[in-house]
Amino acid sequence: MAAKKNSKPQKPKAERKKPMTELDKLTVKGIVECAQNVYGKISKLDKPELKFPERSLRNANYDKKGGFKMGRGRIERTLTVNTVKTFAQTLKLMSLSKEMVEGDDFATKREAYYVSKNWGEAKFTEQPESDTVMDDIEALFSLEGVTREQLRFRPEEHGGNVAGDLVVIDRDRETGAEERIDCTRFGSGSYSIPASVEHFKFETKAKFVLVIETGGMFARLHEHKWWRSENCIIIGTGGVPTRATRRFIRKLADDKKLPVYCFNDCDPYGISNIYRTLKVGSGNAVHLNQFFCVPQARYLGVTPQDILEFELEDATHPLKDVDVKRAKDALKNDPFFKAHKEWQKAIEQMLKMGVRAEQQALAKWGLNFVIDEYLPRKLKDPSKFLP
Repeated sequence: MAAKKNSKPQKPKAERKKPMTELDKLTVKGIVECAQNVYGKISKLDKPELKFPERSLRNANYDKKGGFKMGRGRIERTLTVNTVKTFAQTLKLMSLSKEMVEGDDFATKREAYYVSKNWGEAKFTEQPESDTVMDDIEALFSLEGVTREQLRFRPEEHGGNVAGDLVVIDRDRETGAEERIDCTRFGSGSYSIPASVEHFKFETKAKFVLVIETGGMFARLHEHKWWRSENCIIIGTGGVPTRATRRFIRKLADDKKLPVYCFNDCDPYGISNIYRTLKVGSGNAVHLNQFFCVPQARYLGVTPQDILEFELEDATHPLKDVDVKRAKDALKNDPFFKAHKEWQKAIEQMLKMGVRAEQQALAKWGLNFVIDEYLPRKLKDPSKFLP
């Protein structure tokens, strides 16, 4: 019999094929307790409220060893006539998260926005609206050690590339069985970090991790299997590392007690945005730093001093106005650079020289100069790396 013309499609119920992890249970427990608290207040004719950590530099304290730490500042959202829609949207997204954790499923941020189109008056008008509420929920549950990825909301972004002496222990989604991924066996390709890495385990005998800013430099080191001769793991970020890449590096470094060295372009953006955010996190996203910053990271290069020592002066580019502004702002306002005299000296040297240099500038002395000369010379004394 044909379905009625106006009947709504039935949503299939997600079924979990394996037991929930302890973190899954913690996530569901937190959502249920939050909902019960709201229901209890309403039952007593009280106004329910939700308290979110304040996500701003104002609520951040800088620790020289561990990066930005979250303060005690909280933002309270009470159910009123003016907040009823946002309050409903917050609870609906929490409900969706609970459903996905219990069914071992996930939604991209874009999918979550479209799911809301079935919420009647609580639906989101535009995706930035749903992204903001999602950020609030992540901040709320970060207090329990839960990330947005564990809430099963994922960005649509590509992770970094990994090669070298590392076995990633993943799991089969259907059976829960372990899947061992050997990062030395991808031929001329490499392992790509997925959106969710929280359940990963690692096996390695590597001596260190080298995080590489540019895709071209990662490709060169991987093509020549440089990681084999140096007994290390290389991770290419292709610019600003994604959340998953940062979490992967942090988990790997913590679990296997590995030093992390960063190989970046010598410019204010590569230093003050890419490297600094990887190492100490961001004051404006302080609730995430416990998951995503890598405090053990150190800066291998390229440095302003490298430009002089490796005679790269004629392979540089003039600093642009935006570069100068970014560098001066870092010196004046950034707690990380203000806490490290070595970085102050390096940035002041860059400003005085008035130039920036890319990793590929080392090719001035030959395509494999970076493998044969630059990295071996730098790696002889990691104690000289910038903090």
